[in-house]
Amino acid sequence: MAGEARRHDKLRRSQLDPIVPYCGPPPENLLTAWNLAPLPLALCAAPLVLAALRRDVPRGPAALAAGALFLAFVSPLCALTVALFSARGLHHLVLVLVAAPALALAFPLRLPFARIGGFLGLSLFLWLWHLPAAYTLAWNSHGAYWLMQAGLLVSGLAFWSSLFAAERPAERVASVGLVLALAGQMGLIGAILTFAPRLLYLQHLGVTEAYGLSALADQQLAGLIMWVPGMLPLALLGALLLRRGWREASLT
Repeated sequence: MAGEARRHDKLRRSQLDPIVPYCGPPPENLLTAWNLAPLPLALCAAPLVLAALRRDVPRGPAALAAGALFLAFVSPLCALTVALFSARGLHHLVLVLVAAPALALAFPLRLPFARIGGFLGLSLFLWLWHLPAAYTLAWNSHGAYWLMQAGLLVSGLAFWSSLFAAERPAERVASVGLVLALAGQMGLIGAILTFAPRLLYLQHLGVTEAYGLSALADQQLAGLIMWVPGMLPLALLGALLLRRGWREASLT
């Protein structure tokens, strides 16, 4: 009987205890909310270590990739994603538009069908992160969290590697379509978040007020972040690829 009572008490406490997502509880002091766990520190150091060991790795992109990963997983931005969904949106932009391209320049993947496979994978994980059910899964499970982060990084690495490796004018022009398609998806996600009439991510309810935002306003801000800062780099890159492809096509 005593053992059964202890089991019931343990079950009751587990149901009452709030779920602590990866990066910990919402930070009380953002300036001290650094994530010094071994995994993110190793992830940030890996590009620098590989660049030091291999002469064929460009140092600049490797350092940029390490800095972007540090910002995403070690800096207080990681803890802020627990409080603000808009910080989560910024976190994803850092991974997709800074870390993944930098990794592609430093450690390009040479895989068949990397362009289409990377695009499909990146699209899949972008939408998954914004589906409330999948977001809840990543919130509740550290394993699911890292699986979805790895999905963004690896598919982004494959996608940007294929774009940067395009040599023929036709390949560069074709790559523009994928860049614009990715930008269109990010714009659509941003529009959904901005104009949704209700809160989609209940995990942030009651937390955002400490930062001067209602949970719905925070969700709308996340949409605007994906819409403007997310769209501009992709539009610029698409224009540069298109211009270069047309210029080289005209010379042949």
